Amino acid sequence: MVSRKCLALVLAVLLSGGGMSFAAPSCCGPAFAAEPFRIAIMTPTLSSSEDEFRAGQNMAKKYPDIVKHITHPDNFNAEIETTISQIVSLADDPQMKAIVIASGGSGFLPAIQKVKEKRPDILFITAPIWDDPVLMSKHVDLCLDTDWIRRGETIVRKAQKMGAKTFIHYSFPTHLAKEVISMRKSMMEKTCAELGMTFVEVITPDPQAGDGVAAMQQFLREDLPRQIALYGKDTNIFGTNCPMYDVIIDEAIKQGFIVAEQCCPTPTQAFPTVMGLEIEPEDQGNFEKINAMIRDYAAAHGMTGRLAGWPIPVTIYLPELAVEVAKRMIEDPSFKATDTRELESFGKSLFGVGVEFNHYQDMPNYLVMIMESIIY
Repeated sequence: MVSRKCLALVLAVLLSGGGMSFAAPSCCGPAFAAEPFRIAIMTPTLSSSEDEFRAGQNMAKKYPDIVKHITHPDNFNAEIETTISQIVSLADDPQMKAIVIASGGSGFLPAIQKVKEKRPDILFITAPIWDDPVLMSKHVDLCLDTDWIRRGETIVRKAQKMGAKTFIHYSFPTHLAKEVISMRKSMMEKTCAELGMTFVEVITPDPQAGDGVAAMQQFLREDLPRQIALYGKDTNIFGTNCPMYDVIIDEAIKQGFIVAEQCCPTPTQAFPTVMGLEIEPEDQGNFEKINAMIRDYAAAHGMTGRLAGWPIPVTIYLPELAVEVAKRMIEDPSFKATDTRELESFGKSLFGVGVEFNHYQDMPNYLVMIMESIIY
């Protein structure tokens, strides 16, 4: 599910590509530091966002003498001043040369501005936050996020390659009122028309009203068999809400329809629960192993080529990439962090996964991404 806070981020549907050299915001010009140096990464807590929290932990474990991992309060909106103080206090460390914020929230810009006034040499990378994009581009050295709207095209094209002739879009009123979801749906409908696919919109009970998530899931449980009986198994199901996928993936395994991508594509959403995968604690971040388990289960249940997603959660990929980029920028001033091809190559060398970056509108330091798919 995508927060309302990101609506300002995704007003553009088509993004221009191309490489551009790193240019610091006009308000500042970071001075690249010689060692020793430190990098801070702020994430939500474990209970609030497990993936981002573990990404921060991973980086602190990988670079114990460099990376400092901190968390902001769970009740972020009510304790924004505490969060701002946390960030500003990081600048008191003379060895602090970069701060990464990976939160998926908004309200961080005042802290970033205060730090930049105090320490213009400190690099800021967001991975992501959802403050105003234009202001972010002025005060943040590098902004990273998912290309939410373009997924309206890429998901449909992938579904067709997987054999889908019909694309069913499940959502509900409070979600469809959000511009990002409405724009993505429009892109899906447009792409279906271009490809000669049937686009079907189904409205579920609203989990943010009435009987909550349970009513929505029960509706899906009853409606999915009806839709597959009508349109056949070569139908892709897409839902805009994360809790939908416990039902969607379970019904896909029972009925054989296609799920090309979840609303938040990750191997850890619904697949382990529905498939009853026993993932040991030491394997929680071993996505190669988790993906292999999903692939094996799919094969055993006649679902090879019918389920797909992204091989790594973007909430792991972007925070970890941001820390690695900050470290590289400090150590090597010639590294072009906003050159899309250079950033793609750097990410591939670290994660072994292909990602396509594009510039958001005309902002050279604002990049959004689509990750390569894994088809189980």
